[in-house]
Amino acid sequence: MDNAAFEMHEGATQNIPPVGKTNTIFRMEKKRPWSLMSIFLVCLLACTVTTAVGVLILSLVYINNSQPHLEPKPQETTIPILQKDVDPKFQFLNHLPKSKVFEFSGGAIQWARYRNNVKDYLSIEEEAFGSSLNSQRSQMTLGTLRIKSNGLRAPHWHFNANEHGYLVQGTAWIGVVDDGRVVTTYNVTAGQVIFFPKNTLHWIKNVGHEDCFFLLFFSTHEELQTLDLDDVFFSTAEDIASRSLKPEGGVNFIRTFHKQKEDQGVNLPPNLAELVMNASYTQSPDSLVWRYFYDLKGSKEYRFPGGIIQLAQYWKNGSELSNNEKIFSEFLNQHQNTLALSTVRIYNNGLRQPHFHFNANEMGYVISGCAKLQTLDMDDYFQATADHILAQLFFKKQNEFKKIPKFTEDQAINLP
Repeated sequence: MDNAAFEMHEGATQNIPPVGKTNTIFRMEKKRPWSLMSIFLVCLLACTVTTAVGVLILSLVYINNSQPHLEPKPQETTIPILQKDVDPKFQFLNHLPKSKVFEFSGGAIQWARYRNNVKDYLSIEEEAFGSSLNSQRSQMTLGTLRIKSNGLRAPHWHFNANEHGYLVQGTAWIGVVDDGRVVTTYNVTAGQVIFFPKNTLHWIKNVGHEDCFFLLFFSTHEELQTLDLDDVFFSTAEDIASRSLKPEGGVNFIRTFHKQKEDQGVNLPPNLAELVMNASYTQSPDSLVWRYFYDLKGSKEYRFPGGIIQLAQYWKNGSELSNNEKIFSEFLNQHQNTLALSTVRIYNNGLRQPHFHFNANEMGYVISGCAKLQTLDMDDYFQATADHILAQLFFKKQNEFKKIPKFTEDQAINLP
């Protein structure tokens, strides 16, 4: 054996120590290698920890030195932008003549409408009106269209709205192409109504000597989506247009068309006399025309002491309508979200009595005159109405209405 404590030599029996002493030496020799191993492991662990700490310190120093020293930014002071107060009446009122005028060679268009981009509004009052149209989901947009003599509102479609129009002034020739490619044309004069369903191609041509002036109502509270025929043509590839139209000369003929720099939405070429030699303004049969036309000025007058109302709308009971008026009424009802148009003539000092509509919003355009408009809540409409208005409406002396108390608390759910 290797251990000297157990090594035996022949003839050396006299040197054998006693048994007790041998055990003591064995235990001491056995403990010695374990103690040395422990010391070695402790030293190795200490070296490892020291090395790791040193590497970490060097890494932090390197990172710190490699980054640029930035000066601390001074704390920015945020100045709140104060919004200018808007008179609440502009939720219900738009000064349309003050809105942006979209000028064309053949006329002009102005709008009272909602815009997706608030920067498109000219004023905070205009923004208040547009936002109100949209937030109330009014399904209404209003525009005015002025067309010069011989001017043309180019053929176009509206993808997200029906269009109702009232001709205030002038004479126009209308063209409509339905989804069955049936073309309907007719003439319209002041006081008459036109109607174009959504996604129906139509155009308006001024055939009189004075400007045409239309009030146009659209059944959407979103931005109106419109596409003009010339924009479709010039955005179509030449070979596709040639295949579609099949003209003499093919694609070479298509290439003779040149897009104008100016928008041709309302068109009036300076050389119109050279371009148009023989124009004919045909009138389609009444069975077709009256789907898109209504003679409002010639319709029944609802007479009242203070004025007159006439209506172009769908009538559930059409017994009092003429045969042509029934065509218009029934055609309106075949389309969703159509509008009802009316004219209201109020005599001097007359009053359109306080009222509300249960199934529709109302939008109006003042053609002539001046009036005061009051908006009322359902719970207090009677108390909020001026006593002289109530006196005129109910044929009672004004001081009689002083007997009606005005409550300080909301009476919507009432328990006297």
